[in-house]
Amino acid sequence: MSEHSNESTTLDESHPAAEEVQSDPEEGAMAQESPKNSAAEIPVTSNGQLEDSHEHSFNRDLKRSLPVGLGLSETKITSHGFDSTKEGVVEAGPFPGKGARAQQKSGPVVLADEVKNPAMEKLELVRKWSLNTYKCTRQIISEKLGRGSRTVDLELEAQIDILRDNKKKYENILKLAQTLSTQLFQMVHTQRQLGDAFADLSLKSLELHEEFGYNADTQKLLAKNGETLLGAINFFIASVNTLVNKTIEDTLLTVKQYESARIEYDAYRTDLEELNLGPRDANTLPKIEQSQQLFQVHKEKYDKMRNDVSIKLKFLEENKVKVLHNQLVLFHNAIAAYFAGNQKQLEQTLKQFHIKLKTPGADAPSWLEEQ
Repeated sequence: MSEHSNESTTLDESHPAAEEVQSDPEEGAMAQESPKNSAAEIPVTSNGQLEDSHEHSFNRDLKRSLPVGLGLSETKITSHGFDSTKEGVVEAGPFPGKGARAQQKSGPVVLADEVKNPAMEKLELVRKWSLNTYKCTRQIISEKLGRGSRTVDLELEAQIDILRDNKKKYENILKLAQTLSTQLFQMVHTQRQLGDAFADLSLKSLELHEEFGYNADTQKLLAKNGETLLGAINFFIASVNTLVNKTIEDTLLTVKQYESARIEYDAYRTDLEELNLGPRDANTLPKIEQSQQLFQVHKEKYDKMRNDVSIKLKFLEENKVKVLHNQLVLFHNAIAAYFAGNQKQLEQTLKQFHIKLKTPGADAPSWLEEQ
């Protein structure tokens, strides 16, 4: 029994030695079968760690060999000991090289502001315009249906109504004066032709020479006075046309802007009143604050436009009185002098208002200017 146990012990002791002998040829075969590529030759120290001198060069070669589609900025190889279960791990991430150390020393990085997109800005403008148009349309409909409240300045509204009524009356006067000018022009043209016919007959009819001559002179004098009156009427028409279609129209344009500002003011005022009547919580308070700001902006715009309309109406009234006073005096004196046959008074009226008559063919260029 003792001999048998000793033999078994001897065999057990000799078995590891045999395994060591067998492991050596296996390691030699693995060394011979390993690829000879320089990128795969990784020097390892005694404790299983990579040498620092060869680690950077290996990572650089591996980075060049990786496909571009992987999107890896840097690659780092971490190797473990031979006794570990993990033979090697490839970690993707920023490699802590010189650039990283320089970035750590450079301090905080300031990001540039985002570039504004023109399409988004236009979309935002369209959104604001649509919202404003919706609120104003709702306010107009509610006013017409009698459901919404309307801000009214009684004194200013009365002045605007008077201005619009006066504009219609001035337009009627302007239309009648233009009709009178057209008819007077036709009459003057007929009198001139009649005077020429009488003068021709006075030369050809010896028996009625004096009678035809008197009538020819009379018609020519009437035509001349008619041209003078026509010049005064045309000057009156031009002045009234400027007053009606430029001065008053400019004031009414400001009135339209004032009315638009009033509608916007009432629309945002109604929104603010509805929000104030509702509950106040964390969701509604920011809306109320924003609505209050918009209401204040449109209130200032409304007050400014109301002040502008008041000032323009005041200046328009002063200008209207001055212009119409001179034009009405001119029209009266010219008509009275014409039908009274007072040629000197008629010419004096035109000189008083600095009216110059246009002689026939004065606007046509001479033959020298045409060359």
